[in-house]
Parts: sequence; structure tokens; C-alpha cells
Amino acid sequence: MSSQHLTVSQPNTGSSLKSPRARGHSAMDFKSATTGVAAKAMRNELNKLVAQVENPQARKVFDAEMQGFFSLFNRYLANKAKGEKIQWDKIHPPAPEQVVAYQSLPATKDISVLEKVAVLKLNGGLGTSMGMGGAPKSAIEVREGMTFLDLSVRQIEHLNEAHKVNVPFILMNSFNTDDETQRIIQKYQNHNINLVTFNQSRLLPVPRTYNSDKSQWYPPGHGDLFDAMHNSGLLDRLIAAGKEYIFVSNVDNLGADVDLRILKHLVESQAEFLMELTDKTKADVKGGTIIDYEGQVRLLEIAQVPSEHVEDFKSIRKFAYFNTNSIYVHLPALKRIMENEGMELEIIINPKVADNGQAVIQLETAIGAAIKHFKNAHGVNVPRSRFLPLITSDLYSLEHGKLVMNPNRMFSQTPVVKLGDTFKKIANFQARFRTVPNMIELDHLTVSGDVWFGRNITLRGTVIIVANEGSRIDLPDGSILENKLVSGNVSIIDH
Repeated sequence: MSSQHLTVSQPNTGSSLKSPRARGHSAMDFKSATTGVAAKAMRNELNKLVAQVENPQARKVFDAEMQGFFSLFNRYLANKAKGEKIQWDKIHPPAPEQVVAYQSLPATKDISVLEKVAVLKLNGGLGTSMGMGGAPKSAIEVREGMTFLDLSVRQIEHLNEAHKVNVPFILMNSFNTDDETQRIIQKYQNHNINLVTFNQSRLLPVPRTYNSDKSQWYPPGHGDLFDAMHNSGLLDRLIAAGKEYIFVSNVDNLGADVDLRILKHLVESQAEFLMELTDKTKADVKGGTIIDYEGQVRLLEIAQVPSEHVEDFKSIRKFAYFNTNSIYVHLPALKRIMENEGMELEIIINPKVADNGQAVIQLETAIGAAIKHFKNAHGVNVPRSRFLPLITSDLYSLEHGKLVMNPNRMFSQTPVVKLGDTFKKIANFQARFRTVPNMIELDHLTVSGDVWFGRNITLRGTVIIVANEGSRIDLPDGSILENKLVSGNVSIIDH
């Protein structure tokens, strides 16, 4: 076995590091020197981790992951030293040509583009916040005993059968979800689907060895997709198989199915990157939005917004669109970018506390931020039906794994539903709703506090139910609430 190992590249630390004690250096020089010391220390630690990997192929993959982290870390240090922040006066709502209305796209029955498309679902998240323990979020049962993953597979299987094509279905797992996902997908072996999995990178708050426990690592956010595709060889394999486009979406968004109208527009507009946007509601005010920044289309996340402008960012009037995290990428363009200038995405700083109580920061990126790197990139304002994280209701029926709006609903928009922390865990949600209410005529629902729903409840218009601290609200079977505010300590008893 070779004694050599791949190492992370030496950073360009600049002239200030050559003579850190020189007189007359400004505070900026001092920060640069400090940044260089921190970068060098990190590089040494990463090289030690890489050197521990004995298998040459595994070492190559691991080194690529650490290279990616080192690049991210270096940029974080540089931005911190410079004190650079986004300049709010340069941020404007997107220009008309930067967002295309879905309704303006012509209908088509041309399926030729399907032979050039692959579908990828982001499957790196756990259902921990929902009380799912270490299970992937995609394993949550959402409708008729089927999980997000089951329904996504049904969508692709129906697409392939209906059009006699073979659109690959790809899952990007994280080290947290891969083992369980591999076990789950065995049940699809006899399905008409070409299912491929690969892993995103793992980054490091506190590991001391390359095979440290999972709790010592973290997945770097879905912006890692591009590096992971490139480093794993998936990008080259897809291109070699004749694929030109990849459609990416969250695994829990069942509205994000393959749409021929959007694909036709993608090809005819020669866009290298498309982002699906939908009209922002009050439930989405913290979500990322598309902006015009010095004439260039960009994604803006709330974590990037200076605190004094957060309310401006939340304005539905100023920023009318919400990023659904569904994107289309031209694969040859992605290869060009990765092999030339590389993908530098805005860093999202996420403070966390490790399992041992140690305070750490996670450096993450978002896939939508890549929009600035591609030619002719723009957004498509799609109906809300293409962004459906809410599926346990009578608003939709299932057709081949796709959620279809109930024809009895008079409004095309889905209602805004805000449930408090008492409903966050799946077990709590199921206990507090004896059955899911009838919401065909619901516009807005807000529930906060210790609230319990009986069976066969109907909600219409705007309904707000708030149980104050120490209070409890019980809604009996068969209740009908229309444009009601219920608060305090209420127990309605049938008599």
C-alpha cells in the first residue's frame, strides 16, 4: 500500500503572513494574519484526518470532502476578517425578465426531453424534530400508509410507464440517512424504476478521526449537491448516459413532479438553471427569495439579511416570491463550472450545540444560491400546488403518487396553516387531531397552545385558536368553526 496520501492545498495566505510583526500594519492586516494562522491550523488537522484513511479510493473521496470543507472554512474566515455583508441598498425585487409566469408557458405533449432528464430528491434530513428519532424524514407516513419516498417512487414509476421512458430517480442521502434509506429502498427492487443513491459530503464541528461517531459530523446543507455530484462521479455518469438536465427538489415536496411545460421552457430558453418560485404567504416570510443584485439574479436567505432589514425581507409586497427549493440544472453547464471557476455559494452560519454541550457553528450552503453562476438563469412563478408540504387533509386526493386538489375547493390556493409547538412531533399531532378536520373552505388556520380536536370538525374561512398558558381548549366532535377566534380556557360539552 502506498505511503503517500492526498493533502489539502496550501491556502494563499497573502503577504501579511510573511512578516506578521512588521510595524505599521493595520487592524485589517492583523485580522488577515489571524485568519492565516487559523487556516493553517485547520489545514493541518484535516491532513491528519485524511492520512488516517488507508484505502486509496476511500481516501480520495474523503480528501475531496475535506477539500470542500477547507474551501468553505477559508471563505468564512476571509469574510469575517473583511467584515463583508450584503449591501441592502443594492438589493431589489427581481426584474420582470428574471421571473417567468408558469401560466405563460405553452402546454405541450412533446415528451422527447424526458430522455434527457434525471430526477433527484434531497434526502439528507432526519425526522428528529418530528419525533422520528434517527429515521429519514422521507420515511414518514403521510397518506394511506405511504411515505414521502413511496409516493415519490410512484410518481416516477407512473411517468416512465405512461411515456415509455426511463427517467432515473436519484436520492442524495447524508451519512445520517444512508443506512436506513438503503434498507428501505430494497422494497422497490421489482418496481419499474432506475433508482440511484449517493451521499453528500460530511463536514466537521468536532471529529478527531475520519471514522468518528456520526454525532461528531454534520451534513453541509443541500448546497453541497454540486460538489457531491462532481466528486462522486455521478455528474460524469449522467452525462455519459445522455442526460442533459437534472430536476432537484425536497423529498417531502410531493407537488414537485416532472412538468413538461417547464422542461420545454428550460430547453427553449437555453437556461442553464431554473428555480421554481411560488407566491409568498405569511407562512413563508422567513423563506428564501429571489432578488436582483446589481443586475444579477440571486437567492437571498434570511440568515444573510442584516438585523435592521429583517422586516423588509419579510415584506410580501416588496419580495413577492418564495423559493420552493425545486431547481433545474443543465448538466454540461454544471460540469463546465465545476471544472473551471468552481461553485462558490454564500455561506449560511448556523450556530449549534453539539451532543456534548459544546457550542459549534455549522457552515452551510443552499442549492438556490448557485443561480448566480449559470447563464440565462431565472425563476418560474409556479402555482402553489407545486409546493405541498401539507398533505394530511381532504384538500387533496392521490393520483399515481401525485396530490391533486379536491375539485370541491373553490380557491386554487392552499390555506395557510400555522400549528404551534405542541403539534410539532408526529405522535402529538396524531393525538391532538382525532381525525383531520374538513378544510375544503378554509383560508387560514392558526393553532397555539394546549388544543385538542375531536372527530369530524369543519373549519371555514379564518380560524384562530389560542389556548393561553396553563389553559386547555377541547373542540368536540362535529364542531363547525367559521371565521372564529377561540381563546382562553374552553371545554365545549355537547348536551
